[in-house]
Amino acid sequence: MRIKADITPKYLWFVFLVGLLISPVLSQACVLLSRRHLNNLKLMVISDSFLVACLREIQAFDLPIENGSDAHPIKSDIKEVLYEVTIDALSIFNQYNPNSTWEKKHLTEIKMGLAEQIMYLEQCIQEEKKSNNHVKGMKEDKMEYSGEKVFPPVTLKWRSYFHRIKDYLKDKKYSSCAWRIVQVEIRRCFSYLFTKLLSKK
Repeated sequence: MRIKADITPKYLWFVFLVGLLISPVLSQACVLLSRRHLNNLKLMVISDSFLVACLREIQAFDLPIENGSDAHPIKSDIKEVLYEVTIDALSIFNQYNPNSTWEKKHLTEIKMGLAEQIMYLEQCIQEEKKSNNHVKGMKEDKMEYSGEKVFPPVTLKWRSYFHRIKDYLKDKKYSSCAWRIVQVEIRRCFSYLFTKLLSKK
């Protein structure tokens, strides 16, 4: 399996801006969510020179994707999926304890970005649900974000996907190369979900 450090299309910024222009009016949280997600993708870029030294550690994690009869209903709950995926990603990065000062600073930026993305996702989903209830003439749902699970769980395949990543890190004893491979894989996952987020608009 060949992993590229920069999987995001070169013109993703352009696609993102066009998506905002042709989309219905979005709440501020939803707009900030897309921007934050794109910034997180940029933060997770790893140079090819770092990956070359870790080629022997590369492993296929089988990212769940929509494919034929085995398609997952992502478009209908993309933000809920992204919400739980971001929580899982943050949980993984919280286990990393790099040695160098630069890596520690970079890791802090990634974790802060993921935490901010979770906040925007909560606000965006809440606002969309309120808007949908208003249109339908229904009473607004009261949603509380107290750390408890408030969104539908991701599919079993998505959960298994992150279990494979965690098992890989454990098997590799959380080596530097293993962390680089995982960072590239999580970025690939986020890139895929970002394209789904744009296509849903």
